Amino acid sequence: MLNHMVEQHAHLDAVFHALADPTRRAMLGQLAERELTIGELATPFSMSFAGASKHVRVLENAGLVTRTIQGRTHLCRLQAARLAEANEWLRRYERFWNEKLDTLESLLRAEDEAAAKKSKT
Repeated sequence: MLNHMVEQHAHLDAVFHALADPTRRAMLGQLAERELTIGELATPFSMSFAGASKHVRVLENAGLVTRTIQGRTHLCRLQAARLAEANEWLRRYERFWNEKLDTLESLLRAEDEAAAKKSKT
């Protein structure tokens, strides 16, 4: 069980590391539309094949992208399962903050109601 937890945290760490870079996030956005070659991924950023390939390698290590090599062509495909895992982890905190904000809203409404009653008297 401990190994599973460590492995899961390592996956999340790799995903969040990959997502920390705006270039890699943009590449994932492009790959959400369709499969692309490394050269096609590099084009919007005016970067070399080697530079784009390094970004893709980080995405591959995080399990976010798979690369298929056909001759000299490196074709990349989005693997969204790890994004779903990261989203599930984030949703726990979304629920936490929603509960806190709901509590704050209730307190502010009660305060406004009390102030309205006080101003009427």
